[in-house]
Amino acid sequence: MNAPLSTPRHSGAPDLSRLVNPRSIAIIGASDRPGSLGARTVGNLLDHSDFRGETYMINPGRAELRGRPCYASIRDLPDAPDVALLVVPAAHTLDALRAAAERGTRFALVFTSGFGEMGEEGRAAEAEMKRIGRDSGMRIYGPNSPGLCNLNARLGMMFSPSFKVDQRPGPIGLATQGGGIGRCFLQALERGVGVGLWASTGNEVDLNVSDFIRYMADADDITTIATAMEGIKDGNAFIDAALYAAERNKPVIALKVGRSDYGARAVASHTGSISGTAEVNSAAFRQAGVVEVDDLDELVDTAALFARRRPTGKEKVAVYGFSGGACALAADAVGEAGLELATFAPQTLERLKAALPDYAAYANPVDATSDILTNSAIAYDSLKAVTDDPETGVILYPFPCDYAELTQAIAEDCVRVQKETDTPVVAVWTSDRLGGGWTALAEGGLVPGRGVKKAAKCIRRWIDRGHWAAEMQEKGWRPLATSPGPDTRHSLTEGTAKALLAKAGIPVPKGMLVRTATEAHAAAQTLGLPLVAKVASADIAHKSDIGGVIVGIQSASDAADAFTRIMDNAATRAPSARVDGVLLEQMAGAGGIEMLIGVSRDATFGPVLTVGLGGVFVELFKDVSRRLLPLTPQSARAMLLEPRCAALLTGYRGKPPADLTALTDLLLKLSSFVAAHADSIEELELNPVWVGPEGSGVLALDALLISNNPIEADQ
Repeated sequence: MNAPLSTPRHSGAPDLSRLVNPRSIAIIGASDRPGSLGARTVGNLLDHSDFRGETYMINPGRAELRGRPCYASIRDLPDAPDVALLVVPAAHTLDALRAAAERGTRFALVFTSGFGEMGEEGRAAEAEMKRIGRDSGMRIYGPNSPGLCNLNARLGMMFSPSFKVDQRPGPIGLATQGGGIGRCFLQALERGVGVGLWASTGNEVDLNVSDFIRYMADADDITTIATAMEGIKDGNAFIDAALYAAERNKPVIALKVGRSDYGARAVASHTGSISGTAEVNSAAFRQAGVVEVDDLDELVDTAALFARRRPTGKEKVAVYGFSGGACALAADAVGEAGLELATFAPQTLERLKAALPDYAAYANPVDATSDILTNSAIAYDSLKAVTDDPETGVILYPFPCDYAELTQAIAEDCVRVQKETDTPVVAVWTSDRLGGGWTALAEGGLVPGRGVKKAAKCIRRWIDRGHWAAEMQEKGWRPLATSPGPDTRHSLTEGTAKALLAKAGIPVPKGMLVRTATEAHAAAQTLGLPLVAKVASADIAHKSDIGGVIVGIQSASDAADAFTRIMDNAATRAPSARVDGVLLEQMAGAGGIEMLIGVSRDATFGPVLTVGLGGVFVELFKDVSRRLLPLTPQSARAMLLEPRCAALLTGYRGKPPADLTALTDLLLKLSSFVAAHADSIEELELNPVWVGPEGSGVLALDALLISNNPIEADQ
């Protein structure tokens, strides 16, 4: 039986509408002292925002500020504000939060740093913040946050001196934890990127990136969501939010910081977050349709491309330019990214021949030659022909050099063509001299990139996400909801683990536990030959290392001898281990493929299933696929075909294909077994799993099961 799909657990997501579009704002720590954070916060709200609601100034040392009455405490306000901005030192933050909560404030934005990122004392203060919010119902944003800005409404609730200049509204929603990365994204406005809402959640004592992804998924003015995260405290909430956005046709593009050991340590010192295992993060992102990128440039480029058009997943690429060398570089980048060049239709080739000089390259890539610099008709007519081609889904257009007004004219023609077509033109500006051409592309919404390889990677991710949305998205799927169990670990013997798996429908070899050499002799006659003998001990995980495995037993007397040798080896090499006896099992047939199938509990995302080659090969080659549980028939089959070793399963160099149907069924039954015991299972490994030729079935030859609670077999 297949694992049931989990249901969303975050349908009661917070209503952030009065945070993003408040009717009243109180500034606790308001000031007019030049250069102070309080003065900048006041200036951003009064001078550089279009906020028409009520603004309250809170400062016990002032009677008025900027011509407005100044209150000694938020408790003195005539009305409870929607939002309180806390611009006070860390030592006064908790008192200010308590006062805001007592006045009935809906949201508190805590700018101040010096909390969880600073150590145990800071974490204790954050725990008190969380208690204040939980007891009062007030939602807390931050601490250690630069604030929030709703650029589509021209509202800046932040202390940054850059707010007044970093304003280009647009369809991209941005959710970050760190302020610097978010500000860098905002400043991509120089390339024409427009951001509608930026939430920088800091240490996330309460509200987090996932909450804002869900809000943006429902926001009418946001079409694309970008995020940069240093840690994910609740993996399932993040996946739920990403899938919620996907169901509303809003892709999430993510930059996960802290993927290396160095980066993970830097993250811990910055926000105190758990960075998570990079490989598991990436697998979870792919499964939820989150587009993962490698750096900030890619985050900007990819989000901007999605904001321009949604892909179908079937797009082919045209390369167009006016430098043969630049076109060749772009074509190489297309090939290296695994993309496919479009084959132009005859009518496209005819239009290109009519527009370009005889010595131009007409077929894909298109080199319009330097004649484009002196003949403005070439630039428009030839590029328009390429965008109109029926097989062209996206165009990679490298601009190699800046020729001042000449390049500007070409760029303006490019912008003109883009306005007349739905086919995205991905412009790449490779010169360090920007000039008017750069400005024309940026102002025209083409968001010029800075390298053909990065542009090709961006296109690859764009197309892959379209494929996921069209064919791979599993409607209704959600990851397992699990709760951490007690901090204990119980290792089951292989025989006990296999008995549980067998009752769950997972094929295991026929076997018997024997406690004497005489029992081993008799069991061999019952089971049939050949056999394998293995030490039965929950304390010995790697049985071969202590001489606890003997294979190829061909007689009953050999079985008795094997028992004696294994027990002697265990007594000598693992004297402290509890040994229940020896497990005798039938050996699998010849000609199969050995696979590893394992489940581990990730601290961020919960149960994760891994598939790869069995034995030592998984450690040697690290060629595996991963999925969050539960699996569906679609995801189970897909993960088997994902690693490079899948060629061995599908039939390599004339060998018969393996029994993929039986192996898929095993994965699904294992998924159901884990789902039934999700709060108990810490680790489960089947290594190896014997996979026979098509129609021959599969067998879990070895099993390791570690739980934090006793597991009862399903009845």
